[in-house]
Amino acid sequence: MRIHFIAIGGSAMHNLAIALHRKGYQVTGSDDVIFEPSSSRLDKHGILPKSMGWNEDNITENLDAVILGMHALVDNPELLKAQKLGLRIYSYPEYIYEQTKDKLRVVIGGSHGKTTITSMILHVLNYYKKDFDYLVGAQLAGFDTMVKVTDSAPIIVIEGDEYLASPIDRRPKFHLYKANIAVISGIAWDHINVFPTYQDYTRQFDLFIDTIQPDGKLIFCKKDNDLNAIVENSNAPVEKIGYEIPDHEVRDGVTYLLPGETALKIFGDHNLMNLNAARLVCQQLAISEEEFNVAIASFTGAAKRLELLNSSNETNVYKDFAHSPSKLKATIDAVKTQFATRKLVACIELHTFSSLNKDFLTQYANTMCNADVAIVYIDEKTFEHKKMQPFTKEQVQMAFNDDNLQFFNDFALLESYLQSINFYRTNLLLMSSGNFGGLDLTKLARELNTVS
Repeated sequence: MRIHFIAIGGSAMHNLAIALHRKGYQVTGSDDVIFEPSSSRLDKHGILPKSMGWNEDNITENLDAVILGMHALVDNPELLKAQKLGLRIYSYPEYIYEQTKDKLRVVIGGSHGKTTITSMILHVLNYYKKDFDYLVGAQLAGFDTMVKVTDSAPIIVIEGDEYLASPIDRRPKFHLYKANIAVISGIAWDHINVFPTYQDYTRQFDLFIDTIQPDGKLIFCKKDNDLNAIVENSNAPVEKIGYEIPDHEVRDGVTYLLPGETALKIFGDHNLMNLNAARLVCQQLAISEEEFNVAIASFTGAAKRLELLNSSNETNVYKDFAHSPSKLKATIDAVKTQFATRKLVACIELHTFSSLNKDFLTQYANTMCNADVAIVYIDEKTFEHKKMQPFTKEQVQMAFNDDNLQFFNDFALLESYLQSINFYRTNLLLMSSGNFGGLDLTKLARELNTVS
């Protein structure tokens, strides 16, 4: 099979390219820019483009398929050539389905917790040395790629993103996998550049349920009222299995599953909900609750999800991927509940298109009220890059409904402020899908003042 990737440098795209290369396919690709770690990883497998840029000569009649990444534009010269030649053009979710249509497909959807639920399932399957394929949105310990597609594995576990499949396919990715077993972790409005109203957004989950194969399973969060209504009103011929927070107890900063006293390395109601979703999926894959508990005890979390950067003098510093209102509130509440005797300094970087939209900003009201010190950081260059009007401190405070909220748009001033705080018996939570303007978070975490 001869496969060409247009925009091969993307996170999922380069991982799929490596997976197909390992499968023995002849893989080529192109992109206008490729960042690390994609560049080194493609180079390691000998499929890094020799030069950057688009070249229609890359597209020839003998290609079996062209896989189009979201980074490409509709007037991309390679895409236009492929269309002219009548070649089969896939989005990467379409091609994942093409590769796995004879497998049992587990698809994890929802506005939050997708990566963690998927990671938990993979961890348990790996613990018991099951043969499985996967697609996940973060690099996981024990897995050298984020995509694995083989001929032998009978199942595939897929993190199902609701964002668009490709520039020429405006369907959400998770609609294309045709799940046999599906999870919806909850619904919280996101991607407003594509789904301008909450109704537009929730409609995608209704449609997702309709894509589940007949006699399939839908595992869903019962605590989400809007999701409950969608599930109850659905006539899809599937079995509906609801879940809530499992019985547990927190002692001395450690969470234990009950009954059985299984000590966990993760914490927070949102992670316990994710755990219950993963447990129910694993039960469908013939792994008992007892077997699941044994395996999940060693799960340390997905990358950038409550990742511990440093711990000293009753001070923990965490980095988390939280960026949407629901994720922000859940993460703050988790740290505050787990360490009830410690203060919490919580800092979020607003970085996504949605979070920087003035009409969406009010969705953040009261999301940081459990933090003792709430900080919002926006890199002033982000507004310039996205050609958007910058927010003032007063606008941010009003949107978050917090007159005491600290606001920074210069990472050096943010760093200086954090270094001025005494963090003894105080945790620091740093949340972003960006990089805080290049701030070295690990170095910052080591250098905080934690002296009593």
